[in-house]
Amino acid sequence: MRIRAQVAMVMNLDKCIGCHTCSVTCKQTWTNREGTEYVWFNNVETKPGIGYPKHYEDQERWKGGWKLDGKGRLVLRSGGRVKRLSRIFANPDLPTIDDYYEPATFDKDILVNAPAGLTDTPVKKPYSALTGEPMKIEWGANWEDSLGGNTFAEDPNIARMPAEAAAKVKFEFEKTFMFHLPRICEHCLNPACVSACPSGAMYKREEDGIVLVDQDRCRGWRMCVSACPYKKVYVNHATGKAEKCTLCFPRIEAGQPTICSETCVGRLRYLGILWYDEDAVLAAASVPESELLDAQRAVFLDPFDESVQRAARDAGHPDEWIEAAQASPVWKLISEYRIALPLHPEYRTLPMVWYVPPLSPVLDAVGAAGRDDSDADDVFHTIQDLRIPVEYLASLFTAGDAEAAGGVLMKLAAMRSYMRARTLDGTVAQELLDGIGMTGAQVEAMYRLLAIAKYDERYVIPAAHAKDAAALEAQAAAQPDCSLDCEGGPGMGGEAAVERFHLVDAEEVRPGRPGLFSRRGDGRRGLTINPMRGRS
Repeated sequence: MRIRAQVAMVMNLDKCIGCHTCSVTCKQTWTNREGTEYVWFNNVETKPGIGYPKHYEDQERWKGGWKLDGKGRLVLRSGGRVKRLSRIFANPDLPTIDDYYEPATFDKDILVNAPAGLTDTPVKKPYSALTGEPMKIEWGANWEDSLGGNTFAEDPNIARMPAEAAAKVKFEFEKTFMFHLPRICEHCLNPACVSACPSGAMYKREEDGIVLVDQDRCRGWRMCVSACPYKKVYVNHATGKAEKCTLCFPRIEAGQPTICSETCVGRLRYLGILWYDEDAVLAAASVPESELLDAQRAVFLDPFDESVQRAARDAGHPDEWIEAAQASPVWKLISEYRIALPLHPEYRTLPMVWYVPPLSPVLDAVGAAGRDDSDADDVFHTIQDLRIPVEYLASLFTAGDAEAAGGVLMKLAAMRSYMRARTLDGTVAQELLDGIGMTGAQVEAMYRLLAIAKYDERYVIPAAHAKDAAALEAQAAAQPDCSLDCEGGPGMGGEAAVERFHLVDAEEVRPGRPGLFSRRGDGRRGLTINPMRGRS
């Protein structure tokens, strides 16, 4: 067993209001500069819908992720090395700017300088941020939010569903159902982008599992864009280099949450450490599709197991990381309560951003059907009649296993019914507890984590180990031209500067105080951390 630590995220979709604050703050921090106008490391999609870029979930078209060949071996959908080498100068499996959207800017001077007394109201015209030519805005990263999900019929998830289930989705949609799905890079345990990169620029950090791009080694072959099934690797058209979500690793190393988590209005994101067995990853990604969810969960190791703790210490992990893994909300939601699910496990990348699926107003639905919300059978049967069809959620999160998706919804519905009974008259709905196989204490702890958890309960991130902090700072000072400080990198060439971080002891990091305007010890501004292979 080779034990590794992974920084992971869980999002509770019931709490997402689609405000896009996470997208805007991420944009201002990482991609507010030339070459990345169309790039959104974080975007919030409306489901059902075709997503961003368009139809990114259609792997028959984009050849992203992994598949099993005729002999049951795990291979990239984009092909082996020989095939990728043959198309290295002309890759046909790439989204175009039309699949993303052509970014626009506006001539605001016409509003500011318009003379008084005009009979017509002046209008600012859109111009392409890429060519500078006048354009008509026809699509965007959150366009479907404005359309109210009007493109649902083209959703690849619906296309893969049986005809009867697809008809149910259409029927329920026409009664108005939709939900929001925030997406970032999945920082997978088995990342297809890393395997597809011809120059070895994409790599997964050993200490925390964050997937990064070494800008010095990137040659812009774009194979990573094709191989990523979530289409969360982009090309900076000004530099010709690949870029992607970094999981805000400078913040993580300082013991702070990602910027999208910090600014999330709905408080729906959870960050924490998971232990996993690196030797078990290949086998977990190679099981039949119906077993992928359980196989990935089995890769994660119990941080309370003494043998796991010994293995972590033997591998050089500090006690602070072991304690953080034990307090991790991610571990609780994924493995203890088993209510978080991965996005498209059938891509076989073993994604590390998981989701608590949205639950319709189930108690209202129970009452509307004339049923008893304290009766387990009535609550569980109502799950099948919810306005967000279980089959659609299954196509997103369980590789089509409606029973697994329904089981999660049943736990969430039982938690609501149980807590309602406890709050109203103090009764214990034992039937509900028996139906989901949980104790009252577990349900109340799950409720607290999902509904009223405090800052330090939602984000449990060990700061960079104290003995490494000084070395990291010295490394950054000795190599100021780090991979992120390259021409066109974050903070280069734009008026809005990227956040600055100074590695400090965990005791000096105050929750909710990201220190946006901190300086380096030598007075220079900019990122002080070099994302080098192995240890950044």
